Amino acid sequence: MTYDNENIFAKILRSEIPCDKVFENDFVLSFYDINPKAKTHVLIIPKKPFIDMADFLENAEIEIQSHFWSSVNEIIDILDLREKSFQIKSHKGKDGGQEVFHFHIHLLSNS
Repeated sequence: MTYDNENIFAKILRSEIPCDKVFENDFVLSFYDINPKAKTHVLIIPKKPFIDMADFLENAEIEIQSHFWSSVNEIIDILDLREKSFQIKSHKGKDGGQEVFHFHIHLLSNS
C-alpha cells in the first residue's frame, strides 16, 4: 500500500479541512475526534506521511518517533489526564479497524 495524499488527515494537515486543535508543533498535530467514543477523544497524528503504526515504527527516523511520543506525553498534561484513567489505541489495516490510512493514535478518557 502506498500513502494516499488525499486522505482526510493529509487534508487536515494542509488546512484544507478544519479541525478542533488540541496541540501542534513541528512534528505532531492533535485534534478532537468528530465522532467521539469517550468524554475526551483526541487524535494524535505525525505531520509526516506514514500509513500505520508498523510503517511509522519501521520508517520514521528516531527523532520523529521521539518527538511524537514526547508530544503524546505533553498532550496528556494539556488534557489534565496524568492522574486520571485513559486509553491509547491504534489500528492497523482495514481488518484491524483502521479507517484513515495515515498513522494516528486515539487518546480516550471518560474521567
